[in-house]
Amino acid sequence: MKIQGNIVDIPNTRIFKGELTLENGKITSIKEKNHLVNHYILPGFIDAHIHIESSMLVPSEFAKLAVRHGTVATVSDPHEIANVLGIDGVNFMIENGKQVPFKFNFGAPSCVPATTFETAGAVIHSEGIKTLLKNSDVKYLAEMMNYPGVLCNDAEVMKKIAWAKHYNKPIDGHAPGLKGEAISKYINAGISTDHECFTFDEALEKLQKGMTILIREGSAAKNFDALINLLPIHYKNMMFCSDDKHPDDLLIHHINKLCARAVAKKIDLFKVLQVACINPVKHYNLDVGLLQEGDFADFIVVEDLTHFKTLQTFINGKLVFNNNQSLIKTVRFKNINNFNCNKKDVLDFKVKSDAKKIRVIEALEGQLITNQHLAKPLITNNNLVSNVKEDVLKIAVVCRYQNKKPAIAFIKNFGLKEGAIASSVAHDSHNIIAVGVSDEAICKAVNLLIENKGGICAITHTKVHIVPLPVAGIMSDKDGETIGKQYAQLDAIAKQLGSKLHAPYMTLSFMALLVIPSLKLSDNGLFDAHNFKFTPLEFN
Repeated sequence: MKIQGNIVDIPNTRIFKGELTLENGKITSIKEKNHLVNHYILPGFIDAHIHIESSMLVPSEFAKLAVRHGTVATVSDPHEIANVLGIDGVNFMIENGKQVPFKFNFGAPSCVPATTFETAGAVIHSEGIKTLLKNSDVKYLAEMMNYPGVLCNDAEVMKKIAWAKHYNKPIDGHAPGLKGEAISKYINAGISTDHECFTFDEALEKLQKGMTILIREGSAAKNFDALINLLPIHYKNMMFCSDDKHPDDLLIHHINKLCARAVAKKIDLFKVLQVACINPVKHYNLDVGLLQEGDFADFIVVEDLTHFKTLQTFINGKLVFNNNQSLIKTVRFKNINNFNCNKKDVLDFKVKSDAKKIRVIEALEGQLITNQHLAKPLITNNNLVSNVKEDVLKIAVVCRYQNKKPAIAFIKNFGLKEGAIASSVAHDSHNIIAVGVSDEAICKAVNLLIENKGGICAITHTKVHIVPLPVAGIMSDKDGETIGKQYAQLDAIAKQLGSKLHAPYMTLSFMALLVIPSLKLSDNGLFDAHNFKFTPLEFN
């Protein structure tokens, strides 16, 4: 097979008219030819850190959407399903991904559970990490979120890191806000990347100390604007990633959008493409072609180098996207899950108190971090209730792995005026999380998810709306088009209920993520992520 176009040669920073010859999945020759072509050929895009599960799609369905946007590979941390199903969950992702022509590169989840302060569905100890890293399908040790464990030389944490070094596999980081001597010690442990920088200065310090920094632009956490001005100087040590990408967003764009935004800021094209296409392959030693003779034929044909609209996507020489149509076929698979709790009663969500002030989680638009806000509580019949007028709403986390009393707190900036929303996608243990204007609405939403053994839902005065997620309670067994549209409809309903957040369900899913400061809620209670300990709801 021969493909002609304007070839974008990133290593040599040149563009020339040429012809590729493909044989047996590889590029056997690249020749300059003076022909008339308007389109451009370049290496495929790579998402350098993503949790496929957050798209609510199994890997095979994720691939069908990703290739539309020129993505040929991902560096994928199966941390979410691992917290539900352990190593069996990781193996499910690997095997499902192998069924389609797309280059998933899965890591060994380093923190299952993410902390000891929550109830997860599984535990992966250092021996489990060893088992995973021995597998050639597992490319790296995934994000070491337990940075306190690294700093304190926790024996189990250090064993996991040691196994990664033993098998000569990279170690991903996760160190939001860490600086000074602490980040130096973290890096010296062998951790090479971070995707959690939310300020320019934080990222610059980590770059200067030898880390590779990822510019993250997901459905909830958006750090592009804060970090992009580092790229012109530090382009050799930066990558693009989504981290978490909801299905409605994936229908529209992926890494291609970050390239377009960077080029629009007048950043050198070749530096942008180095970050988007080359650096992940080099850093993780991926079997992904870089548009050189002898490479795997992993490349894309785009309309222009401004918007990067994809015309064709090739993986291992196979055309997988053409003429606005994904050519990846649907794969059959068996659903796996771990859901074991009984339905709740409205009384389970009541909180007796006569407090004068309470601690309130303040959700922030476009961020995973939160603030602590102090508020005067609204008390009715000795029960702390949602204060809709002040936008201080009750939030609950319900353990889905065993029968326990719900953990209750309050949250600001969700803006609901009616009903409740809930999700069994709740990082990282994926218990049920719900926020609403009344105990009754919250209870109804929680029970709807228990009945369906997972999903996301919205409750109004008169109707219930749910997108079931029967695969581990976090992924759909439907195709990407269907789930993307269903999710978009549910997102719109949440906004009709009053939410002003760009991605209310994505933001909700991170309110139980204890490793991100400052105030979060686990199934065991309100958690101070700065000091890594539980804290009372009542403030004295």
